[in-house]
Amino acid sequence: MLDTRARKVVQPLFEQVATLLKKMGLSANQVTIISGIIGGATGFFVYNDMMGIAILLLWISGMLDVVDGTMARREKTTPIGTILDLVLDRIVELSVLLGLALRFPETQVVILFLIASFVIGMTMFLAIGAVSENYGFKSFQYQPGLVERTEGFLFLTAMLLFPSAIIWIALVFLIAELYTVGERFYQASKVLR
Repeated sequence: MLDTRARKVVQPLFEQVATLLKKMGLSANQVTIISGIIGGATGFFVYNDMMGIAILLLWISGMLDVVDGTMARREKTTPIGTILDLVLDRIVELSVLLGLALRFPETQVVILFLIASFVIGMTMFLAIGAVSENYGFKSFQYQPGLVERTEGFLFLTAMLLFPSAIIWIALVFLIAELYTVGERFYQASKVLR
């Protein structure tokens, strides 16, 4: 929801960063990989109770994830870039969650359910994309959902800031994620009959 609504406000900043990185000789795919490496490192810092560094790396990774998309639209997106982006985004999220589950073992069950909701959400996303493509609905566009990338990062950040509330934050995140999956299915069912 925030990604869609705030994009107009913050996009000029991302455009400037994209221009700078391009001048430095980086491609969109290289920025995607850098973003994945930075974000993937968060789990190490979470596990070692260095939450400030973990939060900083998570948000730098998120910013670079937006910038790589900006660069890709300028350069023309590639199938391998799309694959890298989808996979590395999930690695970043899993890194944080695995770090939390290992650091705070009492949270493992709820984090397992949260990870399962991510799998369901990604499966829904990929299935709708495949069906849309196969049946000629290339113009199908998702409407803003309750949980997009920024909301996910806010939930993850809240878990890092308030470890004693991880279970409750993760439960709210889980419910919001499943609601978003339902939203996506409903949107698709109206178009893909």
